[in-house]
Amino acid sequence: MKEMGNEGAADLFKSVTLIRFSGFILVSVVFFYLGKHFSDGSSQQLVFFSTHQNPDHNEITGPPSSVALSPNHNKVFNITSLINDPSPAQNNEKGEQKRIVAVSPPLHQSPTPVVKRMGVVDENGVMAEDFEVGEYDTEVVKNWGKANDTLDLESDGKGDKVRFRVNKFPLCPESMREYIPCLDNEEAIKKLKSTEKGENFERHCPEKGKEMNCLVPSPKGYKTPIPWPQSRDEVWFSNVPHARLAEDKGGQNWISINKDKFKFPGGGTQFIHGADQYLDQIEKMIPEIAFGHHTRVALDVGCGVASFGAYLLSRNVTTLSVAPKDVHENQIQFALERGVPAMVAAFATRRLLYPSQAFDLIHCSRCRINWTRDDGILLLEVNRLLRAGGYFAWAAQPVYKHEALLEEQWEEMVNLTSRLCWKLVKKEGYIAIWQKPLNNTCYLSRVEGTKPPLCDPDDDPDSVWYVDLKACITRLPEEGYGSNITTWPARLQNPPDRLQSIQIDAYISRNELFRAESRYWDEIIQSYVRALHWKEFRLRNVLDMRAGFGGFAAALIKNQLDCWVLNVVPVSGPNTLPVIYDRGLIGVMHDWCEAFDTYPRTYDLLHAAGLFSIEQKRCNISTIMLEMDRILRPGGRVYIRDSLTVMDELQEIATAMGWHVSIRDTSEGPHASYRILTADKRLLQA
Repeated sequence: MKEMGNEGAADLFKSVTLIRFSGFILVSVVFFYLGKHFSDGSSQQLVFFSTHQNPDHNEITGPPSSVALSPNHNKVFNITSLINDPSPAQNNEKGEQKRIVAVSPPLHQSPTPVVKRMGVVDENGVMAEDFEVGEYDTEVVKNWGKANDTLDLESDGKGDKVRFRVNKFPLCPESMREYIPCLDNEEAIKKLKSTEKGENFERHCPEKGKEMNCLVPSPKGYKTPIPWPQSRDEVWFSNVPHARLAEDKGGQNWISINKDKFKFPGGGTQFIHGADQYLDQIEKMIPEIAFGHHTRVALDVGCGVASFGAYLLSRNVTTLSVAPKDVHENQIQFALERGVPAMVAAFATRRLLYPSQAFDLIHCSRCRINWTRDDGILLLEVNRLLRAGGYFAWAAQPVYKHEALLEEQWEEMVNLTSRLCWKLVKKEGYIAIWQKPLNNTCYLSRVEGTKPPLCDPDDDPDSVWYVDLKACITRLPEEGYGSNITTWPARLQNPPDRLQSIQIDAYISRNELFRAESRYWDEIIQSYVRALHWKEFRLRNVLDMRAGFGGFAAALIKNQLDCWVLNVVPVSGPNTLPVIYDRGLIGVMHDWCEAFDTYPRTYDLLHAAGLFSIEQKRCNISTIMLEMDRILRPGGRVYIRDSLTVMDELQEIATAMGWHVSIRDTSEGPHASYRILTADKRLLQA
């Protein structure tokens, strides 16, 4: 009996459950039907407000609005048209005005404005014919297609594939084979009011719309550059076919011509017996200089063919060699062809594009600069660039010759350096070496009114882009930033104290950001070396176009690739140059909307990570790509890591320039939002 009772209860439970489930299905169907019925707008609208209104003053009077049945309750009408085109008020049988309005906002709120339909799709998502185009820029339409970049839309059948098509770029005239756009702008240089202070050697970029729009050709007979370290001593004549420097400086052991090559014996005007012997002398004079340990980053001013920097490389010192494009106009081109870090720059009227406290040593050997002119404004720029406790080495005739005019120049130099609180550490033979103080103590203890004065506290010594020189002494940070770096090679991986002064939006520790960037690029370079055989490439001159903290360059050093990297910090981002120099690396500030200060065909590898997706908001992408082509050597390589949104355009422009292009997935796989564009430049001759 008990078992039968249990079975009956179970059957009852099953039948109740079935009934409930059936009821739930029925209710769901009913609600679905009602919802669909009302959403179609086909139901009769029953509830409306009735108001009493003064016909003369258009004001609501009398009792509050009452709820009533609509006289249109048996009619079907379009709610949208009712909202957008409200009907006028009507009189009822008693002469009262009754206005029919949909239940919505309170009566005292202003009526809903009429909404214009500005597209081909109506409010229900249906294609419509009665639409308005809206406002548009007539200039954009008028000039559409006039630029070299023509945008074609190609559908893959689904309407979601867009490709950029760019016209093939022509070759520039052969006269432009050494062209540097912002330094060879003759039209702008002719308009200068004065060139007395070297203004003609500074940047004067073409106006917008007049930028270079062609491919700079290589000289006839151009050959693949001789690899490093052989290139330190010889390069192909056909790659830099200019004999004037050899004719002018042949007797000073700078450079000579031997058949189809230029030879570099390693001498200079003040070190005709060779740079190695000269460097030994400097280190014996000041043992604390300690090349490759305490001194890691140097600046060679008026560098000639950069033999000073070339021979320092073997001592673990990276020297940035600078000189203007003057009568010896190809000296920087020779330096870069040799595989030595260099760029065109001039001490004239603007700050050089490097941060404060960048260089451990600044060297000037017969650099033909009047350091004492204009209250020492040029030496004050050296002071800004020189690291606290750093050294300035001057090899020039006033140091060692005993002629009246030269002795007067020496006295002026001694007087100026003493007012800068520099200490004359050693004077021997051709060379005099001064040391910059470690802090502001000496500056603050000078007699009141001593010139040059200290710069204003709000002066930013790291602001350099088109900033005029200032006849004042740059203050040293009270925190000791810049002077308290570690020695090489430890400083490459240690987060410097100056990292804390960088203006960046960071939610985590700056030190953690620094280390994370270093790990990120180290892993990537390891994969490049392993999978893409980077060590087999002839990489010597490398340009990182958006360097961050210099992690890419540091990873190349860690993975023992025998190259040097010029780290570019774009003006559109945070100024991380002080950190780059504190690591023992070199770099420069630049705006990629303008041309770079170097000769054509000077880099073996151009690396750009996340550059174009940022700069496309400010610059024409094809302008940047054409500049990359100008400074890239034939046979050189390009690696671009960037967003999918710019990859199609980059690929089309690169193809239009004649590059051999391929697109690769990142390590995140094919569904990542980033891709890698790799390209090789082919040899083009006029």
